[in-house]
Amino acid sequence: MGFSEPRSVVIVGAGLGGTATAVRLLQFAREPLRVVVVERRPEYRSAGVAYHRTGNHWHHVFNIQAGRMSMFREDVDDFLDWANNEADRAGWPPEWSGFMFVESGPAPRRIYADYLAARLAGAAREAAKGVTLLEADGEVVDLEIGGGRVGVVVENSSLPGSSGRTVLQADHVVLATGLEERDLPFAAGVKDHPAFVRHPYSKDGIERIISVRRDAVVAIVGTLLSAYDSASLLLRRGHTGPIHMISRSGLRLRTYPTDHRHHVLDLPAPRLHADAYEGRDELVRRVKSEWQRACDIVAREHPAVPRAVVTERVAKSWEPFLPEALARVPSSDLRALLDGYGSLLATLRVNAVAYITHFVDAALESGRPIVRTTGKVDEIVGTASGALRLTVSGPGASRTIEADLVISNFGRETDYAQVGSPLWKNLLRKGIAMRHRRTGRGIEVDASGGLLGPCGVPVAPISVVGCPREGDEIVRYGRMGAFAFNLAAIKNHSVGVAAAVLRSLESCFDDTSSIDAGAFPRLISLDVRRMAARRRCDREAWTARFEECLQSVRDGRVTDRALRFAVNTAATTRLNDLSVTPRDLRSLLGLDEPSEAD
Repeated sequence: MGFSEPRSVVIVGAGLGGTATAVRLLQFAREPLRVVVVERRPEYRSAGVAYHRTGNHWHHVFNIQAGRMSMFREDVDDFLDWANNEADRAGWPPEWSGFMFVESGPAPRRIYADYLAARLAGAAREAAKGVTLLEADGEVVDLEIGGGRVGVVVENSSLPGSSGRTVLQADHVVLATGLEERDLPFAAGVKDHPAFVRHPYSKDGIERIISVRRDAVVAIVGTLLSAYDSASLLLRRGHTGPIHMISRSGLRLRTYPTDHRHHVLDLPAPRLHADAYEGRDELVRRVKSEWQRACDIVAREHPAVPRAVVTERVAKSWEPFLPEALARVPSSDLRALLDGYGSLLATLRVNAVAYITHFVDAALESGRPIVRTTGKVDEIVGTASGALRLTVSGPGASRTIEADLVISNFGRETDYAQVGSPLWKNLLRKGIAMRHRRTGRGIEVDASGGLLGPCGVPVAPISVVGCPREGDEIVRYGRMGAFAFNLAAIKNHSVGVAAAVLRSLESCFDDTSSIDAGAFPRLISLDVRRMAARRRCDREAWTARFEECLQSVRDGRVTDRALRFAVNTAATTRLNDLSVTPRDLRSLLGLDEPSEAD
């Protein structure tokens, strides 16, 4: 089969979401394809804000176990294998240079960029003939729609021949823009103050945190993961001065057991509604009652489950049932519930490894130097001495805290009508994208991650991965807290989007017929094996087996292209099966069987 000019996919953002999607496109593509990954901040490439080296001290570790950090859901041990056998440890500090990474143990976040870069380079090497990768620097500020293609407007472009601003023509665009920063009205007057750290995950932020004198008074806005990172970094360096951790919820992280392994329990469906919606207060009452019932069932029927992870088990088991329950809740109530209980949902769904929590918990239990304050920070102002004064309102009277250093967490903006990004402002203004109607979090997408306009239909061939899909993940899959946009979600987004993009671009697919792919289980299994294969020779072997099987089942009622479309859709669904753990998924898919190329 001959091809003309290769189709082009432009990915906006080279953090985890963009890199993972590029890897999957390179892995899945069978026909010539040009994958272009554009990143506005070169230091974020293959890292994003969460993992880039200059913004993560060696003491910043993943909050979950190293064994859950593989970017391939169907290959759960891949990150451990890379870290132990492939990683270049030159320059690693003694604490980590001889460390053996294990499934339930910690790993520093800053090495993840090297892992993602290695897997992207490997995917490019093993891609099919004519499938290429181009990595470019520049900020995408707008998309121009016309003629079935998308013009990607890039400023400060590093592309050859560009004069700083260029327009890339794409057959499909994938938006992987990551977290959007929220304005902090309470700190508007001190954002440039030398004692205020707005970005603790930056080179400047890290340097200011570790250089503060040890007896200084430090205030941290937040009590969850980013706050623990900052507090732990200070304590590990021998900080003796008071550290105020301030949040409206007053919640704290719980610690995973040392031998924790993710598991999915089969628990009864929660009884969350009557025949009709009875109001927000009644729903909260029912949730609390059913939550206690579920926790009691776990304690009684699964006594081996440690108490620290009971809520994680319950929250995961509830996910399949939440979309139906949430569909009954009016949008205004749903938004209020998410705003009011968002932090609680986050702590119920995920814990942290002991490396993160140990120093902070020990300080909290001893009563020094950590001071936990429940309340809302209303204002931060400078003082004549060069310190900062925080006004905190809480359950009782307002109080003030004077600090030598104030550390604010990232402050994620969930309302895309409020984001400062030129790209998202233009997309919403032009009606290419729209704010998520039900939750007000993220933007509207279809089941495959396709961007939807105000009329509920795609305006152009544009897909989305990661954070902008938060609202959709909540109402479609019942995924709450960070699980609406974290690594676990992005793994599935990258598979689903890459497969859907290629079904729309490659000539071997046609969706004009309605076919029950379930009637062809062998074809689905072979396509799963092809998609999961990382070596080109393995993919070619599985493809050959697939084509042989296709010839044997053809009956003339449907075209080969239509059958391939239906089978690939079903194979993608199997790779993204949320009902089992990644380790169970690999066994379920038969991926531990010998490779066809071995």
